[in-house]
Amino acid sequence: TTAPGSALIYITEQVGRVRILQGDALLDAPFLDITDRVGSRGFEQGLLGLAFAPDFAQSRRFFVNYTDRAGATVVSGFRAESNLRADPGSEWVVMRIAQPYANHNGGQIKFGPDGMLYIATGDGGSAGDPQNLAQNVSSLLGKLLRIDVSQSSAGEPYRIPPDNPRFGADSLPELWAIGLRNPWRFSFDRAT
Repeated sequence: TTAPGSALIYITEQVGRVRILQGDALLDAPFLDITDRVGSRGFEQGLLGLAFAPDFAQSRRFFVNYTDRAGATVVSGFRAESNLRADPGSEWVVMRIAQPYANHNGGQIKFGPDGMLYIATGDGGSAGDPQNLAQNVSSLLGKLLRIDVSQSSAGEPYRIPPDNPRFGADSLPELWAIGLRNPWRFSFDRAT
């Protein structure tokens, strides 16, 4: 992906590094290295998503989606020192979602044209979603989540956008779309 206002290309490596492509050259020093906390035992685990805040040029904030060493999905925020280097010690956890199996972790995170952060979560894995998590509106798994991280910090990791849909009285307010198997990639149309 790219960061707003930058021509650099940031490459997410499953083991827990974000590398930089500058022109035709892959830079030696990684932008971010969190291999010490990323678990990638399973085929579908690891550092799976990267999204730069729309105001990255000013705030230096960006977000990642990874599976930790216990197999849980973690969405975290970080601060960059520059376009070439992030501070791995600046992490604050936005959300942590326990995973029942090692596969179907989703992974894509992306800021929408509305400035909200969208998070794709898989249904937790195994064959045929045996726990029916994708249809369960009390679970964050098997969904597309939509949260406001414009003021995200360790003290208040996210807010719920007031116009998120509600899927019933027991529905979690983060849910934007439900019933997804393993949404590992998604995009937004360029048109409004």
